[in-house]
Amino acid sequence: MNWLLVACGGAIGASLRYGAGLIIVKPQSLFPWATWSINLLGCFLAGVFFAFTQKYPILQQETRLFLMVGILGGFTTFSSFGLETFQLIRQGQFPLALAYTISSVIVGLICLAIGFYLFQMMLNGK
Repeated sequence: MNWLLVACGGAIGASLRYGAGLIIVKPQSLFPWATWSINLLGCFLAGVFFAFTQKYPILQQETRLFLMVGILGGFTTFSSFGLETFQLIRQGQFPLALAYTISSVIVGLICLAIGFYLFQMMLNGK
């Protein structure tokens, strides 16, 4: 049953990622805005879900597999991030590759924390 939850969630997440990529894509830009935006949104949503699991521990089981491992795992794009960074390096765009890498990691963590603390406060009525 757990495999099915992850597989269904992954299909949903990958489909959402593809659709979001079509909407966000900026073909005239060297910077991979679509992947960057999707990964940051995924981090924010991971923080939101983590806040919910702290308030409602029942969500830490099958729901976590479906939402976090499945949907968000299919939605976020670490392999695309790696490929796009490598392509920027191969094109000699070292400062842009470094900015993409650092901003993805640091801003991603900040988005996750914001999502967590914002929704934790909302759930606790503060």
